[in-house]
Amino acid sequence: MLEEVRTALALAPWAVSLLTTLPVVAFAVVGALAPWLARSLGLHRVLLLSLVAVVVGLGARATTDDGALFLAWTFVAVSGMACANVLVPSLVKWHFPHRVGTATALYTTAMALGLTLAFTTTVPVADALGGWRWGLGVWTGLAVVAVLPWLGLLGHDRRPPAASRTITFGQVARTPIGWALAGFFGLQSAIAYTMFGWFAQLWRDNGWSAAEAGALVGVIAAVGIPLSLVLPAAVARARDQRPLLLAVMACYPVAFVGLMLAPERWGVLWAALAGVGGTTFPIILVMIGLRARTHEGTAALSGFAQSVGYLVAAPGPFVAGLLHSATGGWQAPLWFLLALVAPLAALGAYVSRPVHVEDQLAARGARAGRVSP
Repeated sequence: MLEEVRTALALAPWAVSLLTTLPVVAFAVVGALAPWLARSLGLHRVLLLSLVAVVVGLGARATTDDGALFLAWTFVAVSGMACANVLVPSLVKWHFPHRVGTATALYTTAMALGLTLAFTTTVPVADALGGWRWGLGVWTGLAVVAVLPWLGLLGHDRRPPAASRTITFGQVARTPIGWALAGFFGLQSAIAYTMFGWFAQLWRDNGWSAAEAGALVGVIAAVGIPLSLVLPAAVARARDQRPLLLAVMACYPVAFVGLMLAPERWGVLWAALAGVGGTTFPIILVMIGLRARTHEGTAALSGFAQSVGYLVAAPGPFVAGLLHSATGGWQAPLWFLLALVAPLAALGAYVSRPVHVEDQLAARGARAGRVSP
């Protein structure tokens, strides 16, 4: 629906690039506040407020005729998603401390289902009901349904006890694992949001219809459904996660080179390979849980890795859009994505090491104690 929204709201090229970048900006800015909000209000209350923001933002942006307001309400919606996404690993660690892989697999599979449903049905819904506003606005109803289970948790919400609030954002910033996870999360997010923001237009520009292009992006998401169900648990069980992680990431360059050489052919194959590469997302989420010993550590690590990571990711979709506008084609954006794979693989090899943020903080404290007078 990007082309239809751009035409209807008279969005400038820079505004279109900004629109595809807003999710990562929201995750960077709002994600950093999520652990503090959880400590102040309670995890379940913050999840509820996050979903309310999603409902309001999605509903309002589907009804506005102003391009600036469309961007603003989009930011409200994705800010709610950002806050929730940062806190879910902490909830998993809290409620399922001994089943992190299984619980992560379940919720990342649900996310993959949602992505697939959105990509494959938005255009048909818009065509059936009369325009892009319906195609985008219908998801407000699903967000309302998502609010309901959290209402029952408000009466007995819990906040982390004061004595356990020992790991802060700044402390995580002084650990190698914190920065490695942030870098890995940022690079995989830059690739993912560029694919989800621009690949439908790439396929449309190469002769595919709007519905076909949406379906191909849906394939990217759909591949994640079965893989999200099995990969997090497999990663959690593995003593060495590097072979599995590197095998997944190897699918990215094959997909990008294929799109360079034959974007009008083998669309399902390139989409499927890109989807396999995209399962680095559920893998990094389970890695966050595995690289901390407590749910407090997980919350701090998740907040740091996701907020800083999304700052790293924010230029990705924007740069890809500018490269497309400057060159009039998709070769340059694809080369840009290809260049991100090498550092992604290097960081993936590091975060696969069996280290914990609490241990690195303790070691840093011990070294500081030895050198103090």
